[in-house]
Amino acid sequence: QVQLVESGGGLVQPGGSLSLSCAASGDFFSVGVMEWHRQAPGKQRQMVAHVTGAGVTTYGESVKGRFTISRDNGKNSVTLQMNDLKYEDTAVYSCYAEITPVDKPGRYAYWGQGTQVTVSS
Repeated sequence: QVQLVESGGGLVQPGGSLSLSCAASGDFFSVGVMEWHRQAPGKQRQMVAHVTGAGVTTYGESVKGRFTISRDNGKNSVTLQMNDLKYEDTAVYSCYAEITPVDKPGRYAYWGQGTQVTVSS
């Protein structure tokens, strides 16, 4: 069974930094795009950062210059380094990846369980 397991998150003061990590586990052939999304209370989920298998990155406008996404293809993992955090970054952050499992044809979307990031003084 393929899973995305997240770690990191927590409480941080404005201007601080946090790092989130996500690793794919289970039986699969390959991992395609990997992304981080977030959802704040009462708001729609939004894509925060995206990285292709080749390492090409895309960021949401609100996090450009502050967040950095990176991946380790050998470990099938993705990291989101968040700097200069703001109150409005408070949300549940979820990892997303497109993965080709061994037990069925095609590529499928998988989500992590989500981790809370709270920016507060």
